[in-house]
Amino acid sequence: MTRVDRLEAFDTRADAKGQTIMSIVAGAGEVSAVFEQKAEEILADNGIEQLGPEEWYSLRDYLSALDDIDDEVGTETITAIGEHIPEQAEWPPGVDSVSEGLESIAGAYDMNHQGDVGYYEVESVDDSTARMECHNPYSCALDIGIIRGTAEKFSSPVAIVEVEEVSTRCREDGGDTCTYRVTW
Repeated sequence: MTRVDRLEAFDTRADAKGQTIMSIVAGAGEVSAVFEQKAEEILADNGIEQLGPEEWYSLRDYLSALDDIDDEVGTETITAIGEHIPEQAEWPPGVDSVSEGLESIAGAYDMNHQGDVGYYEVESVDDSTARMECHNPYSCALDIGIIRGTAEKFSSPVAIVEVEEVSTRCREDGGDTCTYRVTW
């Protein structure tokens, strides 16, 4: 995937919770200690330092940092970081299946963001397939990672999770939403 534009918040006053930003750093650390240090440096360069899990930070600054992280370490690493976010982010209680996990992404997203930040919607297709629609300011690579990481978090240890974009026009190509088929 190739980004057309830099990531932009829908609402200039929107915020992201520190715990969410910390999950990016932790996800980068899962990939490599070097990437973790680089993510911390890039966040600091974008005005995000001394992270507190319950504090709120400018979504614009966070998106700018994610753009810089993508430029520095690559899209594949952004996807890998996204896969680790479900282990770090605050989630609604009582989730114990892939379907419930995918459905709870919207609630977790809302718990960790303030302002007009878009949405995640999921539709169950069958017992092991769902469609996820994403309308948010994050990159497709990060969303793919979050979706895959969530499905893996709540699936059987032997399940093979696949996330395939099925949009007619991806956000990175100027569309408003991206739609993914998730199988497990």
